[in-house]
Amino acid sequence: MKDDPSKLLSTAEVAAHLDVTRQRVLELITEQRLPAIKVGRSYVVRAGDLAALTLYKVGRPPAKATKKGGKK
Repeated sequence: MKDDPSKLLSTAEVAAHLDVTRQRVLELITEQRLPAIKVGRSYVVRAGDLAALTLYKVGRPPAKATKKGGKK
């Protein structure tokens, strides 16, 4: 993928690269977080657009570490 940023990837290839489901890739496209081109009934994604995508972890962020032993 790093070799050619204009390479077109299927939604299944994108899902495998991101370690998410194909449905999640379609949601990212629908939310316009991932640019895609519609070809017939399917979508394709440029490798360069995939490299620019930032996914965030789901859930509550970890609690900040506190000093043990009470007040300082």
